[in-house]
Amino acid sequence: MKNYVNEKQKLPMFGIGPYLVLGMGILTLIGMILSGNILKSGILYGIWIIVFRIVAILLMIAGIFVWYKGAFGSNMDESITENRLMTKGIYSWVRNPMYSGWWIFMIGLILIFHNAWLLIIPVINWGIMTVVLMNTEEKWLLDLYKTEYEDYKKRVNRCIPFKRQ
Repeated sequence: MKNYVNEKQKLPMFGIGPYLVLGMGILTLIGMILSGNILKSGILYGIWIIVFRIVAILLMIAGIFVWYKGAFGSNMDESITENRLMTKGIYSWVRNPMYSGWWIFMIGLILIFHNAWLLIIPVINWGIMTVVLMNTEEKWLLDLYKTEYEDYKKRVNRCIPFKRQ
């Protein structure tokens, strides 16, 4: 992961992100493929199809929005190259908006299939995301920013975007 812009930069530009999102995406894709045959008994019918698909569309839109705000609406690249901790904008709502955006989007994809068995996949993906981030990027950030990052962790959730009081 040697994706550095300058020699003074202390963190990689992309971190563990591409690998993490790919892993979660593969798990989601496997679930979607299995939905129509092996996991067929979990398919819901009637009003549930409409409910799941409306919620799916809303979550996919929300996921794209959260990802976009983290990737393009935050000047994160500049923060990384200048070794500054980003805590403003979407980063005041969630510490990992790009990963969270993908996760929320994938939940929407799963709901399109209106299969109750697939509801375990977002939980597994959340667990994967949590463990991977705790053991990689969070350690890097803690080593670099120390108490500033500790305070930030207390104020802002890791994966689920919401504003704390």
